[in-house]
Amino acid sequence: MDFKMDFMEAMVQRHACKRFDAARKIPHKTMQAILEFGRLSPSSFGMEPWRFLVIRDETLKAKLRPLCWDQPQITECSDLLVIKTLIAPLAPGSEYPRHMLSRRDLPKEKIEAYFRLYDDFAAERLAREGLFCWSARQCYIAAGNMMTGAMALGVDSCAIEGFEKEKVEAVLEIDVAKEELSLIVAFGYRVKEPPAKVRLGLEEIVEYR
Repeated sequence: MDFKMDFMEAMVQRHACKRFDAARKIPHKTMQAILEFGRLSPSSFGMEPWRFLVIRDETLKAKLRPLCWDQPQITECSDLLVIKTLIAPLAPGSEYPRHMLSRRDLPKEKIEAYFRLYDDFAAERLAREGLFCWSARQCYIAAGNMMTGAMALGVDSCAIEGFEKEKVEAVLEIDVAKEELSLIVAFGYRVKEPPAKVRLGLEEIVEYR
């Protein structure tokens, strides 16, 4: 894969691209690499709750745009990535967590201990904030890695939270008992250079103890 910049340069160059060149499409091999960045991302308990839906169909993009605050990125981007997060499969006592935890090369008693630890954790999260809040946060880790990795490959992106969640889920026929919409990310190529990145300095955001 042809990386066009190193990690720090990709961090500096990455921005929320608001207008994409609709005529420019991301090569399949490049998009596969971007998805791989997401697949390889870390997640709490190693649950990998993300599921990626890549939308290239222009008609479907057009249906989604009014439900996403009419943002032009939805229809102008090359690939619209809908990141879904698992819900019911993550519930305590479910088979999915057991399958995921059993992949570890550990003695049976250690795996059983992990089962109990996860079930207690998931039950607490379910009672306190719902599993969606926790699992969606894992999806944001994957999204961040994909956006930075995409920039290193010369592909721009824009994370989108401005959407009518239930309506988008209905159009995409997402089974919300199993999974829910977490985040949308548009990928493509910019039509103009962005302004210089503005961020607080390290001295304003970091403390040591």
